[in-house]
Amino acid sequence: MQIAKGTKHWIFIPLLLSIILSIFSFFFENITVISIFFISAVLMFIISILLSVFFRDPDRNIGEGIVAVADGKIKEITKIKDKDVGNCICIYTFMNVNNVHVNRMPVDGIIKDIKHISGSHLPAFKKESEKNERVITIIDTKIGKIKIIQIAGTLARRIVPYIKKGDKLKKGDKIGIIRLGSRVDVYLPIKKVSVKVGNRIKAGEDSLAKINT
Repeated sequence: MQIAKGTKHWIFIPLLLSIILSIFSFFFENITVISIFFISAVLMFIISILLSVFFRDPDRNIGEGIVAVADGKIKEITKIKDKDVGNCICIYTFMNVNNVHVNRMPVDGIIKDIKHISGSHLPAFKKESEKNERVITIIDTKIGKIKIIQIAGTLARRIVPYIKKGDKLKKGDKIGIIRLGSRVDVYLPIKKVSVKVGNRIKAGEDSLAKINT
């Protein structure tokens, strides 16, 4: 199983602790102490396995048109006028801890700007999440400017970009990871989309809209 870039140490540390605790248990004769070490070792091992699942990074068959940036459930689709994109449709995707957390490019493009904004870690589905930590990425594409906002939530304590300003990327390329899930907003300069609120989507694989929309 492929593990996402920037997450291997999260898996390695509890695994290492599991091994150390198991070794230490052999140095004691008291059954209670041995049991404590054994249970702790098992717990650390389980945490390591769970993190391996959380931080999996499976290969994807890249879809047609404009593809999803994040795995998760579409919670809202709105038409707005954005200061960076202009008239556009914004798709809000919420990621749970069981989703793949790696985010991908919706179309081919060049990274025009990427900005990290520090903030709080409120639940991403709340209005107040506008104050949360986030990474804002502006992309120049053949359909116009696209904006992606990766938002940290209660459990997601770190957004790790894989990209930098000036990078030229293909559709489906990995742009970063939100550790332990949260929310991703994508602003598209189009008139209609091919998804609905409530749809579950996979990054890079499921289509959000046709290129000529």
